[in-house]
Amino acid sequence: MTSFLPVGDAALSGRSPAATSILRVGAILVPLFLVMVIVAAVAYAWAAASLPDVGDLQERANAFRSTRIYDRDGALLNEAFDPDAGRRIPIALDDVSADIVAATVSTEDANFYEHTGVDPIAIVRAVWYALRERRVVSGASTIPQQLAKRLFLSPERTLRRKLKEVVLATEISRRYDKDEILELYLNEIYYGNLAYGVRAAADTYFEKEPSELTLAESALLAGLPQAPAYYDPYSRPERAKGRQEVVLGLMVEQGHINEAQARAALAEQLAYVPVHFDLEAPHFTLFVREQLEARYGPEALTSLGLEVTTTLDRGLQDEAERSVSEHVASLRDRSLEATNGALVAIVPESGEILALVGSADFNDAEIDGQVNMALAPRQPGSTMKPFAYLAALEGRGIVPWTPGTLLADIEIPFDDGANPPYVPRNYDEREHGLVTMRTALGNSYNIPAVHALDHIGVDQLVRTAQRLGITTLTRADYGLSLVLGAGEVPLVEMTSAFGVLANEGLRVQPTAIVRVLDAEGNVLCGAGDDEEACVDVDPDGLAPRERAIEAKDAFLISAMLSDAQARLPAFAGVLDSLSLADGRPAAVKTGTTNDYRDSLTIGYTPQLVTGVWIGNADRTPMGTVPGSIGAAPIWSRFMSAAHINTPVQEFRPPEGVALFEICDDTGTLPSEACPATRSAYFDVDRPPLSAEHDLWQRVKVIGDERAPEGAPDCLAEERDFKVYPEEHRAWALANGIAQPPESVAALRVADPVVRIARPRDGALVSGIVTVTGSADLPAFESWSLWYGEGVDPSTFFGPLLGPDDDPADDERLGRIDLRGFADGPYVLRLIARDRCGEEREVRRSVIVANPTATATPSPSPSPSATAAITVVATVMLPSSTPTLEPPKPTATGAPPTLAPRPTVEPITAVPPPTPTDVADVPVEPVPGVTAILPAPPTQEP
Repeated sequence: MTSFLPVGDAALSGRSPAATSILRVGAILVPLFLVMVIVAAVAYAWAAASLPDVGDLQERANAFRSTRIYDRDGALLNEAFDPDAGRRIPIALDDVSADIVAATVSTEDANFYEHTGVDPIAIVRAVWYALRERRVVSGASTIPQQLAKRLFLSPERTLRRKLKEVVLATEISRRYDKDEILELYLNEIYYGNLAYGVRAAADTYFEKEPSELTLAESALLAGLPQAPAYYDPYSRPERAKGRQEVVLGLMVEQGHINEAQARAALAEQLAYVPVHFDLEAPHFTLFVREQLEARYGPEALTSLGLEVTTTLDRGLQDEAERSVSEHVASLRDRSLEATNGALVAIVPESGEILALVGSADFNDAEIDGQVNMALAPRQPGSTMKPFAYLAALEGRGIVPWTPGTLLADIEIPFDDGANPPYVPRNYDEREHGLVTMRTALGNSYNIPAVHALDHIGVDQLVRTAQRLGITTLTRADYGLSLVLGAGEVPLVEMTSAFGVLANEGLRVQPTAIVRVLDAEGNVLCGAGDDEEACVDVDPDGLAPRERAIEAKDAFLISAMLSDAQARLPAFAGVLDSLSLADGRPAAVKTGTTNDYRDSLTIGYTPQLVTGVWIGNADRTPMGTVPGSIGAAPIWSRFMSAAHINTPVQEFRPPEGVALFEICDDTGTLPSEACPATRSAYFDVDRPPLSAEHDLWQRVKVIGDERAPEGAPDCLAEERDFKVYPEEHRAWALANGIAQPPESVAALRVADPVVRIARPRDGALVSGIVTVTGSADLPAFESWSLWYGEGVDPSTFFGPLLGPDDDPADDERLGRIDLRGFADGPYVLRLIARDRCGEEREVRRSVIVANPTATATPSPSPSPSATAAITVVATVMLPSSTPTLEPPKPTATGAPPTLAPRPTVEPITAVPPPTPTDVADVPVEPVPGVTAILPAPPTQEP
């Protein structure tokens, strides 16, 4: 059979399928591999031919190219890295302790003795460590690669440069043995603080020879070369200690030491030798070095001849240094134990650091003067509070708050998982009742701030701080005390975070560098539109400039922090320290930590934000030095000087913010009872609550009781109360804040009704007549029935019935005996009187037409007989009845006069022949009817 297999396949047709597959792959890969080897060899030969000779390593190792650092105006700040400034003391490898060699190799190049210049395993290991620890632990570059970078190459980050680095490292490893390379490396590498090589480093930090170093000291030094300024033991001791721990861990992993040795070394207290450098703006200069190292690598400082223009304003830096040192000295003169201070001033719009003071005296070892307290994480105290209120304004809690939201400044236990529960207290050890957010923030009350954090949640405060640029709040166990400063944040980050508020919500990463040129004058970074910005490398990935919060919320916080009136209750005695000399608007917040270990003031105008810290580097208490006394005077002095000859800028309300007239201490639209109002800014989408929600309410009371609804004004007194919710009523009463009575006065309140149902108007009546009707009023006191002669009498006599203090509701008022009345027209007048003395009345016209009869005189009745007649409401006319007060004017004119009835003897009237009641029969008046009783005398009005 003819085979249609290709020639190659035909040759394999007699083999098994697996063998056939392997041979096919090999037929493809082997030629490809050979091609790659040839290409690599050619590329290597080409690259090696274009590179300098590695045979002169020793000459190159002694070559410096100085970096020069200038202030923003071009004046030289420092040239600290030239050959005359650096210390290099060569040493043979045999004179170096085994610990420093093991620590260096474990940290920088674990497979140093196995690879040929490049270590693929190290690259994988470095990536794994970085992912596991979320930070750089060990480098991927080998020791030969680091020598190649430092001695031969520029800091550019390109593939071409990396290829050159690989070739040079391979050539170095080919031409030199491992001990020669390691000895050169240990003599060449930069350890910080102008110490080049391990011998200079051992002498600089510990005043020892490398052979005398302990394991702890060796691990400390071995960790520095990765970023000498970042891990500087003098300015960043906590970072240096953390790096030492990493190195010890790597030594354990590589088998050089065991766990017990690592723990013992970590526990060893290191005693650093004080160093003295004559530097301008020393902490600022070191900070610039740190940024340059992060961007270009540590070798760039001494090999590239960089020209660095910084953001520093020399005049403001001098003022900052004087302000800090002089005020710290004054505190010590007052027997207060505050020895140190720091200051950071930043332009909010650009992030440029105009001044940075890290200590009161850089060269004072007694106060740890070389520790940069502007960069050291410390508790920020109450300067954290604005961020909690900011999150509440943003609606991070259940509902958005406003500057007028009321908070209870009343001690209660908070359940944040602590045992016993957390009970915050105010700085002044007092409670202030219900206060607005504006008042709580302005006076830095602690309890309302904890309420705010409890409302939004601890995680929201951490996230808000991170949005503002704070990177150090990384613990997982923060509680409600975080809002009072329980976390630790560097002053430069706190100051920059406040700068976001000043910059209308835009976060700009702080920087100390304006432009960097290389030795040939090429721009490596700068502020131009087509230049890469000179910001430090941010390990948390924050953009150099981004919107962190809404402009409206930033403005509302600024408006509260700049409200001098709002902070009067707590800071009336130190207002000068919380303001600028020219009186321009400035937002400011103080902070004090437990036991007075830290005193802070951070404040800003739209042009400049400044943070000040006072304390001791070793965290010992200062005595009674709150932020308003320790840091605020420095802040005020520096800010006042910084704003001389600068235009006054207000905090501009953005679109969506408007002024509202509110009740000053309750934050709502004012009720009629509000004692004082003011104007304040609110988000138009979150305006102040209506007047119905104002705590100030006008309440009607009667004596010590609340007046019932509808109580007449004459009985009820209107009083203004600041009405606390029921859960806080007891606190208000205990603290002298009057509350409305809880009990309601026993006052019968009814709709006013005064009505005579019978007899009807115009009725013909005689004999004994039953009167029915209603008499009731709010605050009812009594009713009475009177009569007057004629159609429109001006004088009334009586009372015929009453006065009765029981209201009547469409019922029988009583019976009147008309048998003694002369026939003719009369008017019955029913008067109801309330407890205020006010009266209402109703009148009924009737015609008396008694049957003709002869009156028979009878002897005066006995008292018992009189009583009997009274019971049946027979009209017994007493000898004298006081005249009632005139009633209210009526529509018909002046009030008629009420007169007492005449004195008459009671008589027995002869009843009519039939019992028919004709009271309801209307009839025309009958002239000429003879009265049985004598007519009562007319009472003149």
